[in-house]
Amino acid sequence: MLSNDLTSLITRIDFALISSIHIIFPPLTIGLAALLFISELMWVRKQDEQWYRLCRFFEKLFIVNFGAGVATGVTMEMAFGILYGRFSQAAGPFFGQVLGYETITAFMYEAGFIGLMIFGWGKISKGMHLFATFNVALSSTLSAMWILVANSWMQTPTGVELHNGIFIVTDWLAALFNPNARSAFPHMLLASFELSLCFVVATCAWYVFKQRHVDLFLKPLKYSLMALAVVAAVQIYMGDVLGEATLEHKPAALAAMEGHYDTYDSAGNVNSAWHILGWPNKEGTGLAWSIDIPHGLSLIETKTWNGTVTGLNSFPKDQQPPVVLPFYAFRAMSGAAGAMLLVSLWGVWLIARRRMTTELAPRNKLFLALAVIMVILPYIAVIAGWWTREIGRQPWIVYGLMRTEDGMSPMTLGLAIFWLVGFAIFETAVVAGTIWFLAKVVRMGPDLTSKIPGEGHEHLGHLEMPASGHADHPEYIRPV
Repeated sequence: MLSNDLTSLITRIDFALISSIHIIFPPLTIGLAALLFISELMWVRKQDEQWYRLCRFFEKLFIVNFGAGVATGVTMEMAFGILYGRFSQAAGPFFGQVLGYETITAFMYEAGFIGLMIFGWGKISKGMHLFATFNVALSSTLSAMWILVANSWMQTPTGVELHNGIFIVTDWLAALFNPNARSAFPHMLLASFELSLCFVVATCAWYVFKQRHVDLFLKPLKYSLMALAVVAAVQIYMGDVLGEATLEHKPAALAAMEGHYDTYDSAGNVNSAWHILGWPNKEGTGLAWSIDIPHGLSLIETKTWNGTVTGLNSFPKDQQPPVVLPFYAFRAMSGAAGAMLLVSLWGVWLIARRRMTTELAPRNKLFLALAVIMVILPYIAVIAGWWTREIGRQPWIVYGLMRTEDGMSPMTLGLAIFWLVGFAIFETAVVAGTIWFLAKVVRMGPDLTSKIPGEGHEHLGHLEMPASGHADHPEYIRPV
């Protein structure tokens, strides 16, 4: 029994590692693709060379991140079959179909246009290249939509019935448009834009701080700061909407992330305090200590002074999620979101005070340093939000229908350790390689000397035959 428990724990840690690393790459792909489209649109409309240079520079960073996302995404799909084979078989009628939709309408769609976007400069017209970039951005968003639909169905499984260990879809519309997906997808889409804007802000702030290409990077820095202030504010609101949906459909998960054990206090009054910090007692029946805001939980979740929020002790012990990780992950996500909003508002204030000009911007050393460091915050928020979401669903892999241990593949302890070590080595290599290549691109800086592409008149090359008129291997001559 002890061996089975340890095997289960290792399997959980393994998948948590794989999914936590993969989740940091798609948001940047989604948001940065949209920003590339906007910068290319500005170039096409205004014929401003700076927008073209910026587009080509950030495109290199996009390619590095995109490759890492594909590599870790393939690994995660493998992990479903290897680590959670029983779940994959049971959920196949729905999960397999949705991933198939994602492959056809997003992955293959994106694969076709990304080739044109990367290699089509000067080979196709400006308008067609802009169209390709738009479709890369659109297909990335569609990919996120399908993945969030699948994951949200695990959170709020509707439109299915469990027959003989297999989930049979009875209502496709109900399954696809499940309650959690309606708020989770907008929340994740905003997180993608937020992360991408922070990434652009940090990159541009670094160049301004180093006084390299200040005139080139100051423009996107100011635009990104203003956009980030709006997106960060809307994201906080959307997070509140998602919290209300969690209260309605997954009350145990909400109770865990708020450290809320008792619906009523010892006097029979509504327990409405919001715990800023706290730690569970040894029995796991309440908090040993906490720092509270009276009525805070009711105001946040029910928008009333003494609204009732169901406590964790109202649920059977074997159906209660862990508390410590979702409790502090939620606070890490919220803290990072608030910090991003404050830094972006600081930037907007500097812009309004005309202190972000070419001459004055490099003097704002503290702000620029914080803007560079801020790039860590959206990654913390994304990972912490993912932990809050996934750990809060426990002990269910499909909420209320299939427990996590029932979805695991039968596996020995040695095999579980083997997969954990193997996946950990691969994921570490991908992360290290991604950071190295991103840093290399930033150190090299933008290309300011190459020829601006024309309207698609550059030829792709030609096959050259030898004088004899025949050859087993004709040579492909690339244009100079």
